[in-house]
Amino acid sequence: MKYGYARVSTDDQSTALQLAALKRARCKTIFKDEGLSGATTKRPSLLRCLKALQDGDTLIVWKLDRLGRSLRDLIAMLDDLKERGVKFRSLTEQIDTETPTGRAMWQMIGVLAELERSLISERTRAGVKAAQRRGVKFGRKPKMTPQQIAHARKLIDQGEDRQKVADLFKVGRKTLYRALAAL
Repeated sequence: MKYGYARVSTDDQSTALQLAALKRARCKTIFKDEGLSGATTKRPSLLRCLKALQDGDTLIVWKLDRLGRSLRDLIAMLDDLKERGVKFRSLTEQIDTETPTGRAMWQMIGVLAELERSLISERTRAGVKAAQRRGVKFGRKPKMTPQQIAHARKLIDQGEDRQKVADLFKVGRKTLYRALAAL
């Protein structure tokens, strides 16, 4: 069975063009979301559409960006459809996973998505290194300051019970032990 999905981002836009194209593509059921950005994950009609799709069905959209703005989300969604045995067509970009050309186009999109993920990861690592060179500290803030650790050590050396010292600084005993071992 062929299912269609149409979406417009604002209330003043119309789905008429998309609906006409989906009807020409012989979609039996068409789901539509109106006034919802592709960036939002809360698109009730799309969720109902994805839930209705079964092995052998085809999802047809007027344009790829109707499914979502993020290439990563789009890739994940279409990979999920592929695993479920659902075919996909985008009318404007002429991507049809039932044809060799459409499958090749889809693989190229997958390659580009992988490249994008790699570039994001590389930029993130470079950003972290640059921040570290500027003195930015990553990770959880220490529970005890060096002054508190010195004070705790002094109390323990004077014979104070370690659990009472930990309670005094409002930390666990293990946290106190790690802090004492670190300095």
